[in-house]
Amino acid sequence: MTAQGKARKPIDRRRFLQDAARAAGACAVGGFALSKLATDAKALPTTAIRPPGALLEDDFLGACIRCGLCVRDCPYDTLSLAELGLDGAATGTPFFTAREIPCEMCEDIPCVAACPTGALDPGLTVIDDARMGLAVLIDQERCLNALGLRCDVCYRICPVIDKAITLELRHNERSGHHAIFMPVVHSDACTGCGKCEKSCVLPGAAAIKVLPRVLAQAEAADHYKLGWEDRDPLVDEIIDLPDRLPGPGTDNLAAPGGYETGFEALPDPSMDGGFTPSVKLPGTGGGGQ
Repeated sequence: MTAQGKARKPIDRRRFLQDAARAAGACAVGGFALSKLATDAKALPTTAIRPPGALLEDDFLGACIRCGLCVRDCPYDTLSLAELGLDGAATGTPFFTAREIPCEMCEDIPCVAACPTGALDPGLTVIDDARMGLAVLIDQERCLNALGLRCDVCYRICPVIDKAITLELRHNERSGHHAIFMPVVHSDACTGCGKCEKSCVLPGAAAIKVLPRVLAQAEAADHYKLGWEDRDPLVDEIIDLPDRLPGPGTDNLAAPGGYETGFEALPDPSMDGGFTPSVKLPGTGGGGQ
């Protein structure tokens, strides 16, 4: 036996088992982390609002490489990267919390320009066309305007005022003689920037919140026909017929001041020289007594 062979120590069985257990534990933790990332990627965030130009959620998650360049180039530090299990969004993806820092609606949209994969659509060139989310007046019991107090902050802070948010005049049933100016959000113009939520003067949670559109809006019922939107007539030309009023005329159309065609003046035996109208019966050629 050589000196080198004599120097080798026998394998400690207990130590071997301990090392194997540690390796198995590390693999389990790593597998859990990977499964968590996969779960995050499939889950739709309930409240996370994406940057301007973000694709639909599934497409966005597939295109976003979690590089953080949009976060880096945001001049107002609005955007953040979701942390593992903390922010309710897929880990590493950009989002913002409107109540803390809303989108400032940069005209050059630097976050979109920084995205290397198109997860933020480069076709968005006008910031007013962004649809990051949709503002919803969640708490109408605590909204100051709903209580009859003139707040109007969410309305006046809106960057597309009188388009995305308007004030609707309503009767104040509580007082009976005051007006309520109710904030009304219009989904076709709301950008989801979150300025209204940020500016709400209520302490804590805001009465108006920005939500992902998939949660804020129901799916349109295309099988219903909205007559007030579809004004095309069912026939080529709709004829507005005149009213049939009492009086002489032709084709059974009458003018005021007389009896309709179809009436005949017949003698009234109870009146000297008088008459009484009587309706012609079809096919008789005369009137009935």
